[in-house]
Amino acid sequence: MSETAGKKAQIGRVAMPEQEAKIRARNFLEVPTGYTVKMAQEEASRCLQCKKPGCVEGCPVGVDIPGFIDLIAQGDMTGAIRNLWGKNALPAVCGRVCPQEVQCEGKCIVGKKGDPVAIGNLERFCADYEREHGTGELPPTASATGKRVAVVGSGPSGLTVAGDLIIKGHDVTIFEAFHKPGGVLVYGIPEFRLPKAIVAQEVNFLERLGVNVQCNAVVGRTVSLDELFEEGYDAIYVGVGAGLPKFMNIPGENYVGILSANEYLTRANLMKAYKYPEVDTPIPLGKNVVVLGAGNVAMDSARTAMRLGAESVKIVYRRSRDEMPARSAEIHHAEEEGIELFLLTNPTRYIGNANGRLTGMECLRMELGEPDASGRRRPVAVKGSEFEITCDLCIVAVGSGANPLLTSETPDMKLNKWGNVHADEKNGKTTKPRVWAGGDIVTGAATVILAMGAGRAAANSIHDYLTLGW
Repeated sequence: MSETAGKKAQIGRVAMPEQEAKIRARNFLEVPTGYTVKMAQEEASRCLQCKKPGCVEGCPVGVDIPGFIDLIAQGDMTGAIRNLWGKNALPAVCGRVCPQEVQCEGKCIVGKKGDPVAIGNLERFCADYEREHGTGELPPTASATGKRVAVVGSGPSGLTVAGDLIIKGHDVTIFEAFHKPGGVLVYGIPEFRLPKAIVAQEVNFLERLGVNVQCNAVVGRTVSLDELFEEGYDAIYVGVGAGLPKFMNIPGENYVGILSANEYLTRANLMKAYKYPEVDTPIPLGKNVVVLGAGNVAMDSARTAMRLGAESVKIVYRRSRDEMPARSAEIHHAEEEGIELFLLTNPTRYIGNANGRLTGMECLRMELGEPDASGRRRPVAVKGSEFEITCDLCIVAVGSGANPLLTSETPDMKLNKWGNVHADEKNGKTTKPRVWAGGDIVTGAATVILAMGAGRAAANSIHDYLTLGW
């Protein structure tokens, strides 16, 4: 590391202001409140402008990170957002929910001897500044090609494909099964982590570019892929996500008070059940809530339950803290808000009363053994360590499977053993001609930015097909 790099590493990272934990634990307002211009420029000045930037290599969509950060440092916020839009149609989303610590920031040279540059915070700042102060000017688009593309699903991969292809001059229509676009960005991620107005703004940006969004359109039920081709579409992208809930199949699973994180978060987020009875979508409430799992979905569920008035919220996870898949920032925020971690703990059965309602669960203490196929140490039960946890609501967040509504109706599109669509890793091509796929329906549940990366690769391949042929 050079002397300059060493000096910049010694300059502390500019912390983003946040709501106080005790206050935010009972409201649905966004937790971090954002950088001021002065804060953003101060943080941007920590960037070394590397000749071979590792941060760009760590970004699945290849954002010109040193470029947009340098423009912030110079005070050119308009230039910065346009630089970002060149690679990322959803900067306000990515700046909030991407795992920067293991991607771009994880490869930042400044982070070798100090805190890495806050790339995610700066990306969020750019998008927010444009939304609040920008002119609304759109990036240029290519001349119309006359080619039509159907995008099935409006999650992060579908929105990326739509944004890329509309700019390349193609006619794009998004088909969304729910009543609002955004996919997991609106049904899965809570308001306090990703406000719905932010997602709506990003979708509106694509609509202003010319993307047509059709909601309440369940492709695979209301219309098939073949029928879309008959309607004149030249190519189809499938990005329907992994929204099939998984349960643990342990005794007592049918007691009232046990539900999937998919249902719980969809009710709370997309259907605004947290505003009940102002909004007429009910949601189960609990005084003593247990969440099974330790990924971001588990953290989102636990923090939502706390905001809905729970007296205690416990996260039960069979491995140790080091194996928790959630982002460290989400775990930190959850603990600050009073959520307890019951680690090395595995539920064995649910306990209920005579009315069929959940009253608790029996658990076993665990210890870590040898690594399993995932590379994480396998949890092994400690004999005779049974104990009970009192709870009246259990939210199961142990993963999700491929959405089967479309794939079950498309027999000529090959699936793998888990029910995910088989697609080329490099370009997203499926076994069905003129159909591409990407995101969680291909990989299983993963991150927003990886889904966007898959969308980017597929969009490039679709463009090549539409202009050069298969």
